[in-house]
Amino acid sequence: MDLVTLGLIAGGLALLAAGAEFVVRGASGLAAAIGISPLIIGLTVVAFGTSAPELVVNIDAAIHGRSELGVGNILGSNIMNVLLILGVSAMVAPLTVAVHLIRWDVPIMIGASLAVFLLSLDGRCSRPEGILLVAGLGGYLVFLLRAGRSAGGGESPPVPGAEVPRGSKGRRALRNLAILGVGLAGLVFGARWLVEGASALARDLGVSELVIGLTVVAVGTSLPEVFTSVVASIRGERDIAVGNVIGSNIFNLLGVFGITALCSPGGLEVSAAALRFDMPVMLATAFACFPVFFIGSRVSRREGALFLGYYAAYLTYLVLASADHDALPAYSAVMLLFVLPLTGAVIGVLFLRAVRSARA
Repeated sequence: MDLVTLGLIAGGLALLAAGAEFVVRGASGLAAAIGISPLIIGLTVVAFGTSAPELVVNIDAAIHGRSELGVGNILGSNIMNVLLILGVSAMVAPLTVAVHLIRWDVPIMIGASLAVFLLSLDGRCSRPEGILLVAGLGGYLVFLLRAGRSAGGGESPPVPGAEVPRGSKGRRALRNLAILGVGLAGLVFGARWLVEGASALARDLGVSELVIGLTVVAVGTSLPEVFTSVVASIRGERDIAVGNVIGSNIFNLLGVFGITALCSPGGLEVSAAALRFDMPVMLATAFACFPVFFIGSRVSRREGALFLGYYAAYLTYLVLASADHDALPAYSAVMLLFVLPLTGAVIGVLFLRAVRSARA
């Protein structure tokens, strides 16, 4: 490992950590200053900002005709957002899930996942279909802004007899917006440096480009969400932690996928392998959020550990498949016939108990 590679990795990690701290601090301050709840800020500004690496990577992939990289980046990032980021954040501190997420945003994420899957069944997402997805993102943003204004932002009530200086609220909002912008820039550059350093290290170790793409690139573009959600969880900003994940997934599906289809000549090609495996896994993780969030309106440490376990299993499958390992058929059979049905049955029973308890 040369000094340049070491410097990229160390510098990337430092920028990610500092950027996440600035993002959470700026987002929570901005929410209070402009009268919008932290959840809405997490679902919009923070989520879209931390998804900037996915957008940049996919536009570049579309321009250069590497549609498989773009599709894999979106699917891998969404799977990682739920299984790894929510898992790690819940292990740090159990996450309280707002009613707004359960009632609206998670169903919208599930609907967006289904829409992308159905539009891709013919092996291509055309430009008109890309426009439809981007229009759906616009409608979602309008809905969120209206919901945020009606919910309020948790700003402290004025002290009786104390006059708030004119313009102080605007200055506070601009200051926090600047902090947020600096944090997002740190996340984007930190993720880029870390991906470059890790890719160089993997090549030095003789790891194939395919494995690098399946792991380093997908993980690297999701690192802003990882650091932001974990820091938000540590600081007690649970709405930002969960909203960042759900909002990022919706933005990836409607915004990044749609824009990539628009930038791709002839539309975005979706491989049969992605339709056969990665998209069903993404759909499964999206559907899994609803019963987990509904049960107790929280993500417990036990459920976080379950998410982490499934992400480890997903990565193991990717490595075995890329290497065409002899253990792949047996591993797939165990997962499909035993692990997944057992987990589904347990979550189903807990979900039914929660429904009965809510009715009672």
